[in-house]
Amino acid sequence: MNREIRSLDDLLRLLDRLFVDDSESTGTADPAQWWDRFYADRDRPIPFFVPGADENLESWLNQDLLRGGRALELGCGPGRNALRLAAAGFTVDAVDISSTAVAWARERAAQAGADIRFHCADIFAVDLPHDSYDLVYDSGCLHHLPPHRRISYLALLERYTTPGGHFGLVCFAAGADGSRTPDLQLYRDGSLHGGLAYTPDELRHLFDGYTEIELRHMIEQPPDADLFGVPFLLTALFQRPHHP
Repeated sequence: MNREIRSLDDLLRLLDRLFVDDSESTGTADPAQWWDRFYADRDRPIPFFVPGADENLESWLNQDLLRGGRALELGCGPGRNALRLAAAGFTVDAVDISSTAVAWARERAAQAGADIRFHCADIFAVDLPHDSYDLVYDSGCLHHLPPHRRISYLALLERYTTPGGHFGLVCFAAGADGSRTPDLQLYRDGSLHGGLAYTPDELRHLFDGYTEIELRHMIEQPPDADLFGVPFLLTALFQRPHHP
């Protein structure tokens, strides 16, 4: 069929195919396979393979900015942040497209005795048990999305973040890591160039319907620290308004 577009979803899926050869894009033909290979060797020197939670998440919990309830983690990887949220009293649903990452996360949860629901699925197609969450947390998912999928991402937040709830984010920081290639050029290249870097003002613009609680660079942690922190990432905590 040559004239297949009749909805926004049709358009988004067509645009996904422009990145079919870009193995780090969630718009690939089979991104799950790429991420399965990425997580297959647990001994690789990947910074976020460590067991510790993000330092910003720990800080928000210690400041009592996050007070329990239901939490949804997008792109949970091996589950280190999901484990910390469960330990803080959250009921946690954690999603990742990689079955290898989810298997690793389930092992960690079993060792810790943590009751976490892990879902191996695309974040835009996952079947979740709750209609809304008090916290939606993303450590490294957004910056691997093609530009058009920001529309899907904002719709996901609108759907699942409860009014008055929080949205936490960790992503590549402009000037430190990730690509600064303009959106239009990404489509010409058919590549995300390893992931997209954002400035603080770009995040404020993207999430302008939310109240900014904190937005800063992640604080670097020493190699023997119990927490994860590298300076090439931005961290942000936003709150959804109680009323539209």
